[in-house]
Amino acid sequence: MTSGQEIFDFIVVGAGPAGCTLAATLSKSAAKPRVLLLEAGGKNDDESQRVDGKRWATFMSENMNWGYKTTPQEACEGRVLDYSRGKGLGGGSAINFGVFTVGAKDDYDTWAKYVSDETFGWKAMQKRIKDLELFDGSIDLPENQKYAQPKPEDHGYQGGLKTGYAKEWEQDLSLALDQLEEAGLDRNLDHNSGNPLGMGIMINSAGNGRRTTAVDLLIGAPDNLVIVTDTPVQRVVLENRKAVGVETKGKKYLASKEIILSTGSLDAPKILMHSGIGPASELSKFNIPVVQDLPAVGQGLKDHFFVPLILMRNPETNDRNSFYGSKSAMDNALTQWEKDGTGPWTRYGCQIGCGWFKSDRITCLQEFKDLPAPVQEFMNKKTIPHYEIISGFPVHNIFPQLFQDYSYMCVVAFQMNEQSTGEVRLQSSNPEDPLLFDPKVLQHPFDQRAMVEIYKHLLEVTHHPSFAKDTVSTVLGPASESDEDILRFCKANVSSSWHMTGTARMGKAGDIDAAVDNRFRVFGVENLRVADMSVVPVMTNNHTQATAYMTGATCADVLIREYKLDQ
Repeated sequence: MTSGQEIFDFIVVGAGPAGCTLAATLSKSAAKPRVLLLEAGGKNDDESQRVDGKRWATFMSENMNWGYKTTPQEACEGRVLDYSRGKGLGGGSAINFGVFTVGAKDDYDTWAKYVSDETFGWKAMQKRIKDLELFDGSIDLPENQKYAQPKPEDHGYQGGLKTGYAKEWEQDLSLALDQLEEAGLDRNLDHNSGNPLGMGIMINSAGNGRRTTAVDLLIGAPDNLVIVTDTPVQRVVLENRKAVGVETKGKKYLASKEIILSTGSLDAPKILMHSGIGPASELSKFNIPVVQDLPAVGQGLKDHFFVPLILMRNPETNDRNSFYGSKSAMDNALTQWEKDGTGPWTRYGCQIGCGWFKSDRITCLQEFKDLPAPVQEFMNKKTIPHYEIISGFPVHNIFPQLFQDYSYMCVVAFQMNEQSTGEVRLQSSNPEDPLLFDPKVLQHPFDQRAMVEIYKHLLEVTHHPSFAKDTVSTVLGPASESDEDILRFCKANVSSSWHMTGTARMGKAGDIDAAVDNRFRVFGVENLRVADMSVVPVMTNNHTQATAYMTGATCADVLIREYKLDQ
C-alpha cells in the first residue's frame, strides 16, 4: 500500500439500492468504521427527476442511464433490446418505474435452503425490508379502501424509504380492477405480505408525490461515510489474491478490511473479470492475467420479460385527454408540484394495478413436465406465481409519438420463472467498454410455450364482457388469437423488465455455477465480496429493487457480525 495514502475500512463500489443500503448501514454501526462509497455516475440531484407521475420517463435522461443494449436476440427476430441500467447516486432506483414489490415467501426460503443458511429466509429478509421501509398504507377515499388492506405487521414505519399508495388515482383504475375481478382474477389486498398471488394495487416506491430512491438512505449519514461520485472503478487492486483497494482512471483507493462490489449483474462481472477473476478461457482471449479461474462469473443471467396489450377505451371512463392533451395543464401541474409537491402530477401515472398468478395451463404443459424436478417443485410451491399482470401501464410516457388519444389502457403480461439463461461476457480488454449482454430471451421452449398461454389468459380476461364493454378497439395486439400469431407477436414485442440477476451467483464451495459463498465472499480471493442482484441465486418473483435493498442489508448484517461492528 502507498505510504501516506488514506485507507478506509470498507470500500463499497456502486450506489444503487444494494450499495447505498450497505454503505449507510455499515457507517451507522456502533464501531463507526470508515466507509467509502464510490459511484461511477453523478449526484442525480435534479429534483425534477423526482416527480412521481413522471417516473416512467426518467430512464430516458442520458446522464442517469448507461444506455446498455442486449446483443441481437436470436429467438426474437434478431432484435436488440433496451437493457437500461441506472447511472449515478440511486442507481436503478433513480430510473425504474417506481414499484415496490418484495416477492414471494417461498423465493427467500428457497434461497436459504439453496445455501443452507436461514440468513436468507423469508423471516430474516422481511425484517430487513421492514427496517428500511417508511410505509404509508392509507387510502383516503372510502370507496377505494376495498382494494388494499395491508396488515401493520407486514410493513415498516421507521425506515428511510417512503413507500405506499398514491393519494389520488385516475378514475378508471378502480373500474378496471372491478372488471378484472369479474373476469376471474382473484384479489390480493397486499402483495408485500409474502404471498403476492391475486390482483390489487401496486405499492409504490414514492411518498407525498415524490419518487423514493436509494439516495434517501444516505440522508443524515455520519461523517465516517465518504461518498465520491463520477468515479468508475476499473478493477480491484490485489496483492497475493487479497483485495486491498480499487483502481479508477488514474487513482487508487485502499481498504484495510473489505472491498464490496455492488454494481449489479451487468457490471460486477466486468470489474471481476478485468481484475483477473472469472472464466480463464474468457480472460485469456483478451490477455487478462488469470488470478482466479471462476467459471460462474458472467454466467447464469436471468431476467423477467413482458409483452403488452394496448386497448383503446371508452373516453368517458377516464379524463387523461384533458391532462396529457394539454401542454398548459401539464406545465401548470409541474409548477404546483415544485411549489408544494401536490397536484395532477401526483395523480396521473402514479397508481397502477398489479397481480401475480398461478395457472394449471402452465403446469399442464409438456414443456413444464420436461423441466428438471427441482424447478417443477419450486414453481408448484404455494406462493410462487407463474406470471404477473399489470393494468394501467402509462406507455405513452415512453412512446409519446404513438398516441394522440390517451383514453387507452395498456395491460401487460410478465412471465415469471423464465427458463432461458443468458450470459454477460467481455468484448475487449478495455475496462471502459461495457460487457456483451445476451439474456437469450425466449430461447427455452418452455418460455415460448408459457408466454403464449400467459398471453392467451390476458386476452381472455380483457375479452370478458365486464371488461370488453368499455373497449373500443385494439391498438397493439397479435394479428389473431392463434398460438402462432401470439408467439410471433410476443417475439416482436417482448421487452426486458431490467431485473437482471444471477451473474455472480451465491452457492456452496465447489458449486460450478457459484461465484460467492453465503457470506458474499468471492471464492479464492480474500477481502473481496459482491452484494447486489448478481449474487441472488433464486430469481425472485417481483420487481427486484426491493430484493436489491434486502441483499445490501443482508451483507451489512454479515459484515457487522463478522467484524463485531455493533460493539
